[in-house]
Amino acid sequence: MKTTRRRFLQTAATAAGAAATQELAHGQEQDPDHEHQAAPSDMTLRVKALESLLVEKGFVDPQALDAVVDTYENRLGPHIGARVIARAWSDPAFKQRLLADTDAAIEEMGFGGQQGQRMVAVENTPQVHNVIVCTLCSCYPWSVLGLPPMWYKSTAYRSRTVIDPRGVLQELGLELPERVEVRVWDSTADLRYIVLPERPPGTENLSEEELAALVSRDAMIGVAKAQPSREGGQA
Repeated sequence: MKTTRRRFLQTAATAAGAAATQELAHGQEQDPDHEHQAAPSDMTLRVKALESLLVEKGFVDPQALDAVVDTYENRLGPHIGARVIARAWSDPAFKQRLLADTDAAIEEMGFGGQQGQRMVAVENTPQVHNVIVCTLCSCYPWSVLGLPPMWYKSTAYRSRTVIDPRGVLQELGLELPERVEVRVWDSTADLRYIVLPERPPGTENLSEEELAALVSRDAMIGVAKAQPSREGGQA
C-alpha cells in the first residue's frame, strides 16, 4: 500500500513540477560542468523577485512577511486540528458541541477560523467514512490544518475523488470494507469540513496530548485513519 500511495502522490505532483524539471535539465545540457544541485523553480524565483521589489518600494514590511510565515509554520497546522479531535475523543459533551456547532466548539479551545468561513465537522463511524475534497479549487480548513498538501490541490485528486472515492482511498493506502459507506464532502470558500476520525481501540487510558499524537492531517482530511495506540498493542 505504501508503494501505491507514493505512486499516486508522485503522479499528482508530476504536472506541477514538469516545467521546472525540463528547465533544469536543459541548463545542465548546455553546461557539462554544471554541479548537480537543486535549482529554484521559475515560480520560486519570481516570488523572490516580487518580494524584493515590494520591499524595496516600501509596499511590504519584511517583518510583516516574517509574521505571516511564522503563523503558517508554527501557529496554524495539523497540530491544532489534532488537539480538537483529541478533545472530542475524550470529552463526549465537547464532541456533541463540535458536531452541532463546529466553529463555536473550536473557539472554546482558543482557536478561530477565518472570518466568513464556516467549519463543519463530520464524524467517521464503523458504518460511514468521510473524505474531504474541493472540486473547484483547493478550499481547505487552513485555520486548523495549516496549508493544504500539494496532492489535495491536484487535478487528479479533485476530479477523481468525487467519481471514485473508494478507488482513490485505496490508492492512497486506505482500503475500506464494502459495507462501509463513503461520503464525499465538497468544500467551498464559505464552508469547509474537518473529519472526526474514529478513535483507535486501546486508547482509553491515554491523555489528550497522547491522543493528539495519533491524529494525522490525512486522517482529518479523510484519506487515512488515526494511528493505532502503541499502548494498545496495535502499532
